[in-house]
Amino acid sequence: MTTPANILVGTASWADKGLIATRRFYPPGCNTAEARLRHYASVFPLVEVDSSWYALPSRRNAELWRDRTPAGFTFNFKAFRVFTGHPADASVLPADLRTALGARPGDRYSYRKLPGEVIDELWRRQMDALLPLIDAGKFGALLFQFAPWLRRDRAGQAHVGDCVRSATDAFAAARPGVEPPLLAAEFRDRSWFATPAACIDTLDRERELGLVNVVVDEPQDWRNTIPAVWEVSQPKLAILRLHGRNEAAWGNSAATSSASRFDYDYSAAELATLADQARMLALDAKRLHVVFNTNREDQGPRNALGFIDALAG
Repeated sequence: MTTPANILVGTASWADKGLIATRRFYPPGCNTAEARLRHYASVFPLVEVDSSWYALPSRRNAELWRDRTPAGFTFNFKAFRVFTGHPADASVLPADLRTALGARPGDRYSYRKLPGEVIDELWRRQMDALLPLIDAGKFGALLFQFAPWLRRDRAGQAHVGDCVRSATDAFAAARPGVEPPLLAAEFRDRSWFATPAACIDTLDRERELGLVNVVVDEPQDWRNTIPAVWEVSQPKLAILRLHGRNEAAWGNSAATSSASRFDYDYSAAELATLADQARMLALDAKRLHVVFNTNREDQGPRNALGFIDALAG
């Protein structure tokens, strides 16, 4: 099967326990982290690293992933949760920073409550961990999946701008004179796209900051969802993230696990429609990344392969 050259398709993570346990995507004998990544990269040209949201990524892992994937393979990373407006338990912070903070078990920290020097150090480590992949030409974008309570108000817009400046400055300190990596924004409060005027303002702000607008496919009519805004804000890259359309689980507070909220098999007809929309989006960007976040068992790879088939059809 072939796809348009500027459209890369993949999934959000390649090492979910449920995916491995099905034994349907990984062949017999594919039992190590290295073997699984090598197999994944033989099937798809793109993957999103989800673990970097839960804790800062490590430079050592980035070096291993660089060496275990072929030329042209691309990694997108989720930004660390503190940067996206989510609180973090002290346990997920680096040990030396916990000591500097005098953190105790159960302490929680947010972006606004951390000392400025700690925030600066977290940014430095976030960008430093990505350098092996950036230097190898295997890095796509750093995705900020902002908290659902980050609204399109003065504070929300200021936070987005601060994230862009801080990430850019941290990279510039590590690689002076080198073009910074792309940054992408996925908003999760409807205020960013609630009205035509809000939509125009948000896209204009993304263009001003150089941010990639993330187009989402997800259930609607919930406060923590936004419409699919099929617009390109950064000509170098567009991103389409597909969360599935599981209406019942999405708004169900009892369905707390991602395996429940993102439990969805796209139909052939849905994938065909999405493929048509993706082709149009890709006309306005140098490259389009399509990431399936449906992650119950092997749904991600199955949906992604179905989408590739629809693109080729």
